[in-house]
Amino acid sequence: MDTTLQDPLVGQVLDGRYRVDARIAVGGMATVYRAVDTRLDRVLALKVMHPALAADGVFVERFIREAKSVARLAHPNVVQVFDQGTDGSYVYLAMEHIAGCTLRDVLRDRGALQPRAALDILEPVLAALGAAHRAGFVHRDMKPENVLIGDDGRVKVADFGLVRSVDTVTSTTGAVLGTVSYLAPEQIEQPGAADPRVDVYACGVVLYEMLTGERPHDGDSPAIVLYKHLHEDVPPPSALVPGLAYELDELVASATARNPDLRPYDAVALLAQAREARAALSADQLDAVPPQATATAHDNSDNRTSVIPRSLTVPRPLPVNEDEPEGGYHRTSRLESPPPLPPRRRGGPRPRLMAIIAAVLLVLGVGAGVWYINAGQFTEVPRLLEKTEAQARDRLESAGLDVGDVKEAYSDTFKRGTVMKSDPQPGSRIRSNDSVTLTISKGPETVRVPDVEGYRLDKARSLLKDSGLEPGMVTREFSDDVPKGSVISTTPDKGTTRRAGSAIALTVSKGSPIDVPDVTGRTVEDARAELLEAGLKVKVSPQQVTSSEFDKGQVALQTPADGRQAAEGDTVTLTVSKGPEMVEVPDVTGDKVDDAKAALEGAGFQVDEDRGLLGLFGDTVSKQSVAGGESAPKGSTITITIR
Repeated sequence: MDTTLQDPLVGQVLDGRYRVDARIAVGGMATVYRAVDTRLDRVLALKVMHPALAADGVFVERFIREAKSVARLAHPNVVQVFDQGTDGSYVYLAMEHIAGCTLRDVLRDRGALQPRAALDILEPVLAALGAAHRAGFVHRDMKPENVLIGDDGRVKVADFGLVRSVDTVTSTTGAVLGTVSYLAPEQIEQPGAADPRVDVYACGVVLYEMLTGERPHDGDSPAIVLYKHLHEDVPPPSALVPGLAYELDELVASATARNPDLRPYDAVALLAQAREARAALSADQLDAVPPQATATAHDNSDNRTSVIPRSLTVPRPLPVNEDEPEGGYHRTSRLESPPPLPPRRRGGPRPRLMAIIAAVLLVLGVGAGVWYINAGQFTEVPRLLEKTEAQARDRLESAGLDVGDVKEAYSDTFKRGTVMKSDPQPGSRIRSNDSVTLTISKGPETVRVPDVEGYRLDKARSLLKDSGLEPGMVTREFSDDVPKGSVISTTPDKGTTRRAGSAIALTVSKGSPIDVPDVTGRTVEDARAELLEAGLKVKVSPQQVTSSEFDKGQVALQTPADGRQAAEGDTVTLTVSKGPEMVEVPDVTGDKVDDAKAALEGAGFQVDEDRGLLGLFGDTVSKQSVAGGESAPKGSTITITIR
């Protein structure tokens, strides 16, 4: 069954312009639809935020602000944002529609890619990110799902700079944005930290995945993956793909250094390294087929294996200043080639050298003996993450270790009652019978929504922040009971338990409603007096309008209009009439009737005929009510006498 048939948006027209034809994908933050811009008659992608998120004013404000910023980022490898708007409860982005697939689809279908194909995809991605970084944007969520490959081979990056929802798949803490498999360590340790180097790290992980067909860090839960990002280096791709060029290992290591200071400082710098690595590879190295590649990826008619269209367009990379220092470039020591052994000398070693060797061997022998004697006194701290306290105690006891202090801390990642940290860390070697400190998760920090009803808006916001919550979207309603500017209610209601940092929507009173009186046709002085008496303020627009209905100096328009309601102290804007527009009357005396009527009506007048008995059969104008050359109000009636 086609689930899109159950989607209420399919078949609808948003904002009177975008006709939603089909659902393309559903994510943690929004649903993406294929739509048609009925105004420009073009197919585009419509990204509609989930209604639950659209109720969060802070979230929507950030979403709109960043969308507008990214819309100004023009680059051939960036999915363009055309428009942003709201229609009722729907907040949407209108974006470029790319006919093709994602890099995730390619990897799912093909497994690992040849180095040439991996670099063909990586380079335009880095070109797009480089343009964003130099413009002051950080993507924050680079992953294969956000790399689009068009049917024509073009590579484009989607979801630039847009916020991510906080859920179990795409977040780790209340403020971390991104997908766990591609998060840089600093994003985990310092939520909210996001400079271009987090995108560099993610691109290194994506390159590793393209070369090997696997992610570098996997685990049974997001918490395990996060722990590995923090404490384990990304392994060299050649560990899974024997024979892979050393330059590619080095490129991955440079991009995924756990210390951000050791990475390239932005995507432009990494692009330069990628092109340098490509230049160092031979054709055989570039076209080597990894064992993880699926059989369908091979093309028996050619030595090369193509996993993307041959017409793939790789844009010219952004210019890189060759005089610029290599800042983030880092050669990890585990990848460096060992130094060459010194040449052996002919003949036996000299006596002094023999003595040195003997001394070294003696020291080594003693050391080995000490290690052998003490080996039994050390043990390795077992893996305890996500275990209950009881399970952790059992594991430590089995390893010959004691439980030291037991601490508690809040966590959005680890379930309540499970181990979220151990000191020393798992894998550390400590003496037998030593103790291990456990930190047990108290689960997410939750707070109760305070009662802020009746408080002024600024005070209510302060109380929410003091409680560990964030003031959210503000809506205003009339109320006969709550004074203007004070809080009527909150969403969710007072007393409701929410995670710390959650946004709380506020409904604020506009005061008792006032029926706006109709003051059109009055002089400004009379209109002002009546409105002030009703409890409203008055503003007179500096612009005046012509009006055939109202004389000069009278109120021609008012906002709000008659019959609307306003709150006490609201402002009513008055627009004053300049009187009717005066137009010069054409002289039609002596003209034929039809010609006279055409001239007068063309000047903006209405025409009335006076024939009398003498003019029943006449066809010439003998007289007109307003003489030619004089002025009369536009739209007024001119009478012509016919003889």
